[in-house]
Amino acid sequence: MPQQHVNREAAPAAVQATVAELGRSIATARIRRKLREEDLAAKAGISRTTLRRIEAGELGTGIGAYAAVLWALGLDGQLATVANPEQDMEGQTLEAARRGERVRRGRGLNDDF
Repeated sequence: MPQQHVNREAAPAAVQATVAELGRSIATARIRRKLREEDLAAKAGISRTTLRRIEAGELGTGIGAYAAVLWALGLDGQLATVANPEQDMEGQTLEAARRGERVRRGRGLNDDF
């Protein structure tokens, strides 16, 4: 099955901006550590081309590659908090609003024996 990449034109502007900012942050972290692209890519187990795509904020680059680069930079500690259910206030509010509602309707019990 051919790989499908996120269409840059179809992605919301907020998504594009977030991924671009993440790429710039990764590039800054690499430069501050005085790491060459080749060295960081090798440590992360990805190609230099993939690292360049990450730093450019390309949407079609897999999350595993981002996670590997963040790990190689020592910045992976915050990944566990991304989409953490304990920090999802909207989801918690929706869940609380549904409490007490039955998920399935009962069959209607009768006391006739």
